[in-house]
Amino acid sequence: MSEKKNNTMKMGKGGGAGRVADKPKHLRDTFVKLLKYLKKYSVQIILSLVFSGISVVLGIIGPDLIKKIGEAILETEVNLSKITEVGITLIIIYVSSFLFSLIQSFIMSGVTAKISKDFRHKICRKINNLPLSYLDRVKSGDILSRMTNDVDLLSDTLSQSLSSIITCVAIVIGSVIMMFKYSWSLTLIVLCILPVSMVVIALMFKFSQKYFKMQQDSLGDINGHIEEIYSGHNVIKIYNAEDDVLEDFDKYNNSLFSSSIKGNVLSGLMHPVMNFFGNIGYILIVILGGIIALEDISFLAAIIPFATYYKRFNNQISQVASISSTLQTTLAAAERIFEFLDETEQEDEKQKTTKLKDIEGNVEFKDINFGYTPDKQILHELNLKCKAGQKIAIVGSTGAGKTTLVNLLMRFYEVDSGDILIDGTSIQSIKRENVRNLFGMVLQDTVLFEGTIRENIAYGSKNVKEEDIIEVCKATGIHHLIMSQPKGYDMMITESTTFSAGEKQLITIARAMLHNAPMLILDEATSSVDTRTEVLIQKAMDKLMHGRTSFIIAHRLSTIINADRIVVMKDGRIVEVGKHKELLELGGVYASLYNAQF
Repeated sequence: MSEKKNNTMKMGKGGGAGRVADKPKHLRDTFVKLLKYLKKYSVQIILSLVFSGISVVLGIIGPDLIKKIGEAILETEVNLSKITEVGITLIIIYVSSFLFSLIQSFIMSGVTAKISKDFRHKICRKINNLPLSYLDRVKSGDILSRMTNDVDLLSDTLSQSLSSIITCVAIVIGSVIMMFKYSWSLTLIVLCILPVSMVVIALMFKFSQKYFKMQQDSLGDINGHIEEIYSGHNVIKIYNAEDDVLEDFDKYNNSLFSSSIKGNVLSGLMHPVMNFFGNIGYILIVILGGIIALEDISFLAAIIPFATYYKRFNNQISQVASISSTLQTTLAAAERIFEFLDETEQEDEKQKTTKLKDIEGNVEFKDINFGYTPDKQILHELNLKCKAGQKIAIVGSTGAGKTTLVNLLMRFYEVDSGDILIDGTSIQSIKRENVRNLFGMVLQDTVLFEGTIRENIAYGSKNVKEEDIIEVCKATGIHHLIMSQPKGYDMMITESTTFSAGEKQLITIARAMLHNAPMLILDEATSSVDTRTEVLIQKAMDKLMHGRTSFIIAHRLSTIINADRIVVMKDGRIVEVGKHKELLELGGVYASLYNAQF
């Protein structure tokens, strides 16, 4: 099932499907890494290149046979049988060249499909092994772009450009050899045009790259702007900001238009310029070839194949500029992929064998210090003991460190110093997945996946029976709603499903109840629903929390009045601990928070 979050996720500039790869920063290192990666496909690639080379060689032989047709025509008596023989040979050669090229394409298509599959598998696996700190730091749109655009670009280029490079090199070398075979002097003259054309093309390429970079930046701006105005369309309507939005859009659009025009014009001139220099070469071949033919009439038959080889040579030189640009972009894509795959993963915990059995649910935080970055400490010398089966409410103003405490308990992050114990055992000695199996979790942002209601409720639970699913749904009060839907538990949940926030939350509570973990974390589970729905959710959560050590993060203090202990946090420290009445009588931070709400 593909994840479909109910909240809108905003990509950064240049993220997502419209992204164009930048220039590679470490071209040589990336190229070496790519070659090492392709080593396991070396047999298929070499075989493909061999077939490509044979196809090119056959193509080069063809024009040389045309000379024999010319010689047969120039004979005193036209030799039709010789012409027919050469013609049949040419057909066989060109058909064979086509077949070898077809086989080469088939082999490379298979290789590149495997490469794409392999890279996507590696990226997907990598995401699961990266620390949460990386996913918090990097935009999801950027990761998505690496997995889709960059992998597609790399595989497409390997499929097309790799064989094209071999073809270009082979045709250029073969054409020059054949041209020298006919006339070394004429070959040297027409090749003198090459340096001039290359200098002109290099200058045009240099100037066009600047505008393509501007085009890329403008494309990122306009994509970000469009995504922003669509996600905030209601706000734009409320404040009648349509004119301002249109003005900003026109600014981005005009910038994109200007850079696109300049870049595409310069880029589009490259082929006409190459054709111009190529035509000069043809003129020289005709004039100088005619002069040579006046002295040696036999050279007349060689002018056509010579011109053919020159045309092939010139076309491949034009192709080199295009391929070099594509390869540069491709290496940039490869660099982004390898950069992601080289990110530091979470510590390997294969050596950890400790598993907790018969969980009671005693939790202790001992001298905890933690900061998301070394220069900013969030939690300071934090100590807390929680007894099995207690409902522990964690309250405090925004930024006090409530969610951070839960993140450490679930080992989403690791403590800088101190320790967290469950039933006297350090969670550092237990594998992450085993620690997380000890907790059920209901978050403020409901996350449902594309799939049936049954699949969403049973998500993460193994060997679930139908009656168990129905039982937890009845316990949470969601069974009647589900049965009133088309297909009941088999109804598909998609982005267009019209469940309310409270109904979605009840489904996630049923999911946590079915998971049947010995401990529970509720993070602002009722903050986005109305008062009546809050009562329903609160009843469902009371059933869920029964007999379990539960940590409840709440801003609505009315939902945690009956908690066994209320932990009040301020600036990363625990400042008060007690029951509701005790803390009110104390007249401290909790009393201020409570009085502010009521």
